[in-house]
Amino acid sequence: MPASENSPPSSSTFTSGIALVGYLALIRFLLYLFAGPHYGYFRDELYYLACGQHPAWGYVDQPPLIGWMAWLLQHTIGTSLYALRLLPVLADVATMFLTAKLARDLGGGRWAMFLAALAVLAAPIFLALTHLFTMNAFDPLLWTLLAWLLVRLIQTENQKLWIAIGAVVGVSILNKYGILFLLPGLLLGMFVTPLRRSLARPWFWMGTGLAVALALPNFLWQRSWGYPFLHLLLNIRQGSRDVKLPPLPYLANQAQMIGFVSAPLVVLGLWFLFSARGRRYVILALGFLSVLGIMMALKGKFYYVAPVYPIVFAPGAVLFEQFTQARAWRWMRPMYATAMLGVAAVFAPTVIPILPIPAYISYTHKLGIQQQKFENQPQSELPQIFADMVGWENRVRLVANYFHSLPPEEQKITAIGAPDYGEAGAVDFFGPKYGLPKSISDANNYWIWGPRNYTGASLILMNEDSPEKYVSMCQSLTLVAKPEDPDARPDSLHPIYHCRGLKMSLKEIWPKLRAW
Repeated sequence: MPASENSPPSSSTFTSGIALVGYLALIRFLLYLFAGPHYGYFRDELYYLACGQHPAWGYVDQPPLIGWMAWLLQHTIGTSLYALRLLPVLADVATMFLTAKLARDLGGGRWAMFLAALAVLAAPIFLALTHLFTMNAFDPLLWTLLAWLLVRLIQTENQKLWIAIGAVVGVSILNKYGILFLLPGLLLGMFVTPLRRSLARPWFWMGTGLAVALALPNFLWQRSWGYPFLHLLLNIRQGSRDVKLPPLPYLANQAQMIGFVSAPLVVLGLWFLFSARGRRYVILALGFLSVLGIMMALKGKFYYVAPVYPIVFAPGAVLFEQFTQARAWRWMRPMYATAMLGVAAVFAPTVIPILPIPAYISYTHKLGIQQQKFENQPQSELPQIFADMVGWENRVRLVANYFHSLPPEEQKITAIGAPDYGEAGAVDFFGPKYGLPKSISDANNYWIWGPRNYTGASLILMNEDSPEKYVSMCQSLTLVAKPEDPDARPDSLHPIYHCRGLKMSLKEIWPKLRAW
């Protein structure tokens, strides 16, 4: 149904669909300006910045794109909290506009555009993911772009669009492997719609070849190291770190993740895509169900499904607009938008650091709401995402104070060992400010970077929860300091020790330290 039949265009540029989305984008950017520097660097951000100092075609625990972006930031606008979190918020804003554009191309008018974009802004999960410099911030944009290109292909039958689709798929793989759970549904959608005719044309295969060509170097990197990502994933699956939910609680978490009020748009979106009026776009519904179904079956983290929601927000908003076309029902549009904004306002302080820490704790106690838990990690009064933003520089400062108390000759041979990529990344990021060398660690990609020519003659051990295992390995083991921070994760506050005279060379024992 053409947009002009569905919702008459506004006579004012300031109340057009694109203008309404622009106001939402302004709200998102203001949130970034306000919350951007609060609390501090997130654990994973510190690790990705370390990866940016070692650009490669792959890393143990993720594809290479995040490392490349970190390298780019380090060589352009810098790595302040504002600079680091600019790209994620721009990706969120772009996702809002692209979701609105998708709604428009599916037959929606300005209200459909507005509600589709508002659902992206109001979803607590998108606020949380796009506040941080992580891979998760960019998947929603890439997946929504892929959906929009598929819609354009269906509408125009321009087979050359398969080249752009292949490029987006390839880049998505380089960002995060989660796109592989979307592709089965999209391929099924091809076979059950007229898109299957593309299989007999060269453009589809050229696009497929481009996607493979983009992803191949990362595959070869993984192969050269024995597929460490798969081993790491298997270790996690066999452990108890991740929260694993049965189907109904998993679906309840999905509703909470998108802010409850937006959940009807998901149902309406699927209705639209399976109905006669939207059946030509059923490939989008099958893609959504593919991700949700596979993740639910594998008991994956609930937020792994997040990038696929804009794909159903858009058709859901179109159908909602059509259902409320009659004058007697138009009041539901602003009411629904107000409800989405109201719920988003309530949840926002729980997912992005708007409030000071004491005010946040008081706020959540009074309302009885918290961030959704996705890992079985020890927690302080702060939930995991917020707790992983505090205390890093203080721990590095404690190490630096002791490091500089050592004789200059001993400093030259002293390595700083970290058991986790968070501590290691913190040393690498804050360390230059305090005159510290790069850290060493057996965690994730740090194992590949090796012991940096240290022998083990002098080794500072950060966050060591089992010092007894070093008693027989070191000629002497000295307690250096014990970090204290009531807001940090308790498992990040173990004591710091100094091991002198490690009885085996680090180069000898390093191959045995690989955790994947």
